[in-house]
Amino acid sequence: MKVVMIPSGFKECLHAGEVGIAMERGARRYNNQIDVEILPMIDGGEGFAKAITNIKGGQLIYKEVTGPVGEKVLGHFGIFEEDGKRTAVIEMAAVSGLHLVPKQQRNPLKTTSFGVGELIAYAMDLHINQLLIGCGDSGTSDGGTGMAQALGVQFFNDNHQLITIEGGGDLRRIAFMDTNKLDKRLRHLQIDVACNWKNVLCGNQGVARVFGPQKGATRRQVELLATGLEHYAEVIQSHMHVDVRTMPGSGASGGLGAGLIAFAGATLHERFTLIRDFIDMEQAIASADVVFSAEGSLDFQTPNGKVPAEVARIARKYDVPVVIIAGTIGKGATANYRAGIHAYTSITQKPIALNEALELAPKWIEDSVESILRQIEIGTKLAKRKDVIHVKGNGRAFQKQ
Repeated sequence: MKVVMIPSGFKECLHAGEVGIAMERGARRYNNQIDVEILPMIDGGEGFAKAITNIKGGQLIYKEVTGPVGEKVLGHFGIFEEDGKRTAVIEMAAVSGLHLVPKQQRNPLKTTSFGVGELIAYAMDLHINQLLIGCGDSGTSDGGTGMAQALGVQFFNDNHQLITIEGGGDLRRIAFMDTNKLDKRLRHLQIDVACNWKNVLCGNQGVARVFGPQKGATRRQVELLATGLEHYAEVIQSHMHVDVRTMPGSGASGGLGAGLIAFAGATLHERFTLIRDFIDMEQAIASADVVFSAEGSLDFQTPNGKVPAEVARIARKYDVPVVIIAGTIGKGATANYRAGIHAYTSITQKPIALNEALELAPKWIEDSVESILRQIEIGTKLAKRKDVIHVKGNGRAFQKQ
């Protein structure tokens, strides 16, 4: 049996590579000789820059920049050269991710993407030709205004006063903008963004309502944020002549996608389409007997472009079964069966405090993988015996013709 494991990370617990290591240990506990292939799946979130840079044999560069709550953090980006082109790889989560927002400060009305713009500027200092940006695992919902300010965009209120946008709560204050001081190097740079295309900026399925609560927003704050992003989109359309409200990916990373379109001239890509240029996932799936994937929380949102659903979409082409290992099972998780996922299970073994669960996650992942493989073995044995008829009394078994 060949087992292919394509995990995503467990947010604020384990990155995809660490999940993959734990999954492999569980498989080896079941059978040390099992044929296992591990492909930690990067989806634009945590680990994106390091993974791509490692695959391309590049170099990681570390810079101190502004974190999501205004304090300095040590960020990083990668640089690699290929076919005469110098490319930088940035992940927004490295400097504006949710893991950098202390739990007591989780309010997307007051977090900024400023550090993303600082990293872009540092990367352009190295004379790059292309910029690859991963959007995911964000702790901000400022529409990319922080990033834009770091690159020279200025925002003004109704009184024509220059204002500083410190988070999504300030978006309603914007009356107009000035891009005359926007870094001109952006004009000559190819910028490609890996994001979830199903995330849009505005509307009932807009980023504020779908992801605001995950970033700590109360119901009232969600509505304030939604109103602010709607107003921000109107200002962008008025001054930049582009409507970002429902553009695919415009809501990625709290609206950073919209900011990258409007101010950096970026091209947004469905993240797996772009990432497949670097990781040959389909060939591995086609050769597998069973595929495992993993996600921190499996729920009704998983089929909307997350790693397990993308894995299942490809596996369906080759009639390969897919099993998901999840940290928790959330609301509407059964929707994943319709997305081509055959089975899923939570690693949680008992009621436990969150901090203890995070520490035990690697071991519980191992236990879950070993247990599922043993269940698969039972099914395999039953399949082999299905044509055998046992006759009571004499203990003889006859093969069905």
